[in-house]
Amino acid sequence: MNQLDLTPLPEARWNHAAAAHLLNRAGWGGTPGEIERLHSQGLPGAVRQLLDFTAAPVAFTEPDWARPDPDRATKLAALRQATEEQRQKMRREVQQENHRHLLELQQIWLRRMTAEGAPLQEKLTLFWHGHFATSAQKVRSARLMYRQNQLFREHAAGHWPALLAAVTQDPAMLLYLDQAESKPGHPNENYARELLELFTLGEGNYTESDVTEAARALTGLTYDRLRQEPVHRPRLRDPRPKHLLGETGDFDEHGLIRLITRQPAAAAFIAGKLWSFFAGTEPSDEESSALAAELRRHDLQFAPFLKTIFHSVAFYEPARCRRQIKSPVQLLVGACRQLERDLPPAPLTHNSLRLLGQELFNPPNVKGWDGGIAWINTSTLLTRHNLALLLTTGENPLPRIQRGTKPAGSTRARALAIGAAPVERLFGDEDRKSPEALVAAVERRLFQSRLPEKDRSALLRFLESQETHGPKQLRGLLRLAMCTSEYQLT
Repeated sequence: MNQLDLTPLPEARWNHAAAAHLLNRAGWGGTPGEIERLHSQGLPGAVRQLLDFTAAPVAFTEPDWARPDPDRATKLAALRQATEEQRQKMRREVQQENHRHLLELQQIWLRRMTAEGAPLQEKLTLFWHGHFATSAQKVRSARLMYRQNQLFREHAAGHWPALLAAVTQDPAMLLYLDQAESKPGHPNENYARELLELFTLGEGNYTESDVTEAARALTGLTYDRLRQEPVHRPRLRDPRPKHLLGETGDFDEHGLIRLITRQPAAAAFIAGKLWSFFAGTEPSDEESSALAAELRRHDLQFAPFLKTIFHSVAFYEPARCRRQIKSPVQLLVGACRQLERDLPPAPLTHNSLRLLGQELFNPPNVKGWDGGIAWINTSTLLTRHNLALLLTTGENPLPRIQRGTKPAGSTRARALAIGAAPVERLFGDEDRKSPEALVAAVERRLFQSRLPEKDRSALLRFLESQETHGPKQLRGLLRLAMCTSEYQLT
């Protein structure tokens, strides 16, 4: 695979396995029935459906706490007038309330992922969350994190410069990378640096002088803490000409973004990131150039670029299928969809993702999650096996961890009832005719392909060791399959 073949996949190669690969990568996987429906539409119809985010809208009510707080001015005035002891108490109450709202926000997003509405839109929202990594620990406002999440959803497959402009003015980002603190005499370089290095161009494609000049171009853009909105303050703007990326001008943030996205490295950088996320392989320089040319051919619009990717021969190459390690979110959401079960309650999903290394709205740093093999170590692999037990049987072996504490054993989280996988619905009469038929049904549902012989033999031995094949044994079979190395891949 020295070159990416971006020509459309021949119709003869569009089969059930290809449809499963597309749904796994462009979404969260699905049931055998969902995969078959996608397959029956043909590749053009399947991609068209995935890119149509309005075809099957899912109704989600905005929580009250996500709306502007009409009493914010009164609360801030009360905080200023309070004694130090009262202020500490008020801050603790705000922190506790914010933590509850953040748990609710995580669950709201996970429910969006497990819903059938727009899986690609939610997958892209997760990609942008990792790309523009912003931590609730520093922002300290579930409302602002909710707004950023909505921003990523609205721009998910839109125009690259428009998304960059929206992120640059996003209140959560203004706080997280300290743009709100920037002054004309001392421009804060945090956002300017990450904009060039992590968000748009990559290392080696800008200079330290470009960072300084970009920070100057961003002065005047700050944050209104009372209204929780971005604001432009002319008195804080540096009006002198800026010399960056080989050009000179009085750039503001919009001019800066136009200049950045015109750079040859810009399209290659983001196109390569998207390819890696969906195809699961890092593109070479030559491949990045081909992807960049495709993105520029569509005027930096992501939807037609992704359409090309999901139609391409390269995307369905055997070496790219079932070779990507599932992220914790992919593991949790995909398993719930495959098992046709509800998500566990918010404390359990939050705890599971923390233990697995991907706590939503709290990436480890501004670079986001490393992904790939970094998802797997002895601790997280054990947690993945425990999650399989939780989702199949309803038993919760996961310890609860809190910030600043070691994992605990018996906790309130353990006592939450979540129910077992509905095996009566997952296995029909034909599936129950023999151990071979049951293993084939598991392969169809969880893997969409035949397992390696050592794994098939292990499942068959388990079934042959059981006196009956009732619900308990079927859940044990599912759990055993979900603990295989193959199940950690998508």
